[in-house]
Amino acid sequence: MPDQPLPVRPVTLADIAREAGTSASTASRALSGRGYVSDNVRGRLLEIADRLGYVPNASARTLKQRTSRVVGVVVTDLENQFYAGLSAGIEETLRASGYHMVLVSANGSSGEEAAGARTFLALGTPGVILTPATRDAAALLLRHRIPVVEVDRQLAGDPCDAVVVDNARGARDATAHLLQLGHRRIALLVVDTEWTSDAGRLHGYVEAHDAAGVPVDEHLVVRVSPGAQDTEARIGALLDVEAPTAIFAANNQLAEHAWHVLRRRGLQLPGDVSLIGFDDVPWLEMVSPSISTVAQPTVEMGRRAARLLLRRIERPVSERVVEVLQPWLVPRASSGPPPN
Repeated sequence: MPDQPLPVRPVTLADIAREAGTSASTASRALSGRGYVSDNVRGRLLEIADRLGYVPNASARTLKQRTSRVVGVVVTDLENQFYAGLSAGIEETLRASGYHMVLVSANGSSGEEAAGARTFLALGTPGVILTPATRDAAALLLRHRIPVVEVDRQLAGDPCDAVVVDNARGARDATAHLLQLGHRRIALLVVDTEWTSDAGRLHGYVEAHDAAGVPVDEHLVVRVSPGAQDTEARIGALLDVEAPTAIFAANNQLAEHAWHVLRRRGLQLPGDVSLIGFDDVPWLEMVSPSISTVAQPTVEMGRRAARLLLRRIERPVSERVVEVLQPWLVPRASSGPPPN
């Protein structure tokens, strides 16, 4: 039987110090950036570390310091551009404070969300940022005294810090915009959850109708299950049976589904049907006509969530904070008066 190659031993601080002719503590200060080392010595140690292929042992450092510099982040769906922007804001703020981010996409599954929380417990993360689907993950982390910040939505009763937008206001402004254009048959496409995001957008839609004195036709409200495969079929049925003159899609993915259905049917925006979405993702401006929407400060939401988590890590016993950011209406060419 041929001899098996011996495993390559990882390069250690002691190896770098020996090569440079310094002590291991000097090498540690130079590579960690903590403590004084002359510029010449630091440069020599960094060059040797790079040449030898040194990789810091994060696990050993965590055991020594009793803490980790890796923060856990769980989002619902990385295929949705909204969560990419949110994650970018989180990563930017954590990196500026010397933390790293491990990102998990739960794909809308409560089981995967809880599995992500267990992984972060095993890693010894000092805190976790969640876009929560259920209470399970947050409850597990809080039982182990791991700080949690909820972002984009809250779950009723969770004692966590949170950063959200005023979803009711955004939906109210979008619906009022269509009502002011003269529409009276405005369909709503909304995900059927109890999350504050979806519930708030439904509430804002109803509020705008009440303020205008226009009754809500429940047949125009299409509640879509998370991850449903029949979304476009249901939009088609809505157009066939209820004949709305405008559609308010309460997230960017529902807006995309509606746009595809309208395009396949040869319906013109806004001549035949007006369309307005929620989340200002790039494709909305890339199509013709461009799509009206409600914009959210997505990256800033991520930044705020990271700041709240860093604050909670530094001050575990402090008052709960919920920050509510404001969305804004972006009218574009896809919304106009109803057809004659």
